[in-house]
Amino acid sequence: MGLFDRFKPGKKQPDVPQGIPRYLYTDTELEELDQFICEAFGDYQNVFHEIASPDVHLDVCIVDPTEEYPYYRLVTMGAGAYEMTIPEQWKHYEIEHAEYVICVPSDWNLNSGDDSDYWPVRVLKETARLPITCDTWLSYGHTAQSDEEGSPYAPDVRFNSIVLDGAKNKDGDICVKLSSGKVINFYVLVPLYPEELNYKMEHRAQALFELFAEKQIPCYVVDRNRKSAVQE
Repeated sequence: MGLFDRFKPGKKQPDVPQGIPRYLYTDTELEELDQFICEAFGDYQNVFHEIASPDVHLDVCIVDPTEEYPYYRLVTMGAGAYEMTIPEQWKHYEIEHAEYVICVPSDWNLNSGDDSDYWPVRVLKETARLPITCDTWLSYGHTAQSDEEGSPYAPDVRFNSIVLDGAKNKDGDICVKLSSGKVINFYVLVPLYPEELNYKMEHRAQALFELFAEKQIPCYVVDRNRKSAVQE
């Protein structure tokens, strides 16, 4: 079968081992989120199904390339069960819950366990867990670095960090309000080179995204060899 299971998550999630914290969607929330992902991103048949889940149960839905979106969209399902602690001045935006997306080319080897192929999934899952592991919150423009040293994500790439942008489709920003009242926002991960991360920290995310657009550099689909928006 390879690294992902060829089925969608079932209604029932794994039992919670005693003494291990877990943040889970209810069965109804999970059904509604599953339906929304299919509507907003496209139907999917393949899932990176998480076996051990110490906090959130984090599956990754594999949305296949289409004519309109000729690349894989890897979408988390589970991160939004955790309610992030948002500063008071931002609470009216209803951004306490989030799921995350990373896009890879249609010829990307999703069955490979080699880090040069697997790192986008690893980074996606690490980012999704960051609010829990670091007691923080994530939203538009936030960045995360690979480690304190800023090491590359894999031996064959220079990317060492990501910045978040709101995920969008032809209908605009992608978010859903579940019947429980939870608003789930979707963010896309954009891998950055070290100099791009520095530029963002100096000039803010909007300036970096404008620079990508000005220089006509596609940044939303992972490209190991893409040009840097910031020339060192």
